[in-house]
Amino acid sequence: MANLKEVRTRIASVSSTQQITSAMKMVSAAKFRRAQNAIIGMRPYSNQLSDIVSNIDTGDGILTPYHEVRKLEHVLLVVVTSNKGLCGAFNSNVIKQAQSRIDYYRASATADQPAALSMITIGKRCTEYFSKRFDNIVGTYDEMLDNATFDAVASLSDSIMQQFCDKKYDRVELIYNQFKNSLVQILSTEQFLPIVPQASNGSSAKRTNNDYIFEPSKEEIMREMIPLTLRSQFYRVVLDSLAAEHGARMNAMQKATDNATELLKDLRLSYNKARQAAITNEIIEIVSGSEALKG
Repeated sequence: MANLKEVRTRIASVSSTQQITSAMKMVSAAKFRRAQNAIIGMRPYSNQLSDIVSNIDTGDGILTPYHEVRKLEHVLLVVVTSNKGLCGAFNSNVIKQAQSRIDYYRASATADQPAALSMITIGKRCTEYFSKRFDNIVGTYDEMLDNATFDAVASLSDSIMQQFCDKKYDRVELIYNQFKNSLVQILSTEQFLPIVPQASNGSSAKRTNNDYIFEPSKEEIMREMIPLTLRSQFYRVVLDSLAAEHGARMNAMQKATDNATELLKDLRLSYNKARQAAITNEIIEIVSGSEALKG
């Protein structure tokens, strides 16, 4: 059994850690509320934009340069993690998924169809990991998460869209954690470019078959709407990741606080047992000494 001094030192250490994790949980809860409000407010706008574009596109065969499907020679992966840790498996899941996509494209590459890979990292965790293991990182945007404004995100998405139109990349994929609620984050891999036209099955055709008058024309509206839709999609991905990050960190700190509470209970029990054993030993020594003096 550990002596009293060791147990007291451990109790003080665990108690200090518990205070830190509890404070971090409250900070994450405040940030989570703001991030949750941001993504909840963004989703209806993004979904409505997608519905408008799909309504114009359904059955009309109107395509833009962003719809062009080319021979897969150069793939760009955009990986979104966090700048900080202490959020459970939030970052490791995204990194594993990104590594899985890298392995998939490398395994599917052939002499006739080579697959050159490039990567853009958003978040210090994936930047630190892949900077040592991947030799073609074309951009890092860790500071974007500190102030995720629409203008900053739109600037990056415009750059990616322009490079796709210039045929530098043949496919762009986004890898991130999608926010569902404070307890659940959905690991997602989305194809950003080229745009996949939505299939018009019976139910969707019936739902979106509205008699609109388009002014000036469907083609010009599509040319304006598609870039706006892609920017909003990219911004939604960043907001999703931020909300999921704060939710994951809040839960991780709550679990750490609960574990510290349970550990403190066990340590205090061990301390009381050790103290009682020490007192009992002292009493036995006193009584034994008394009996020896009598003898």
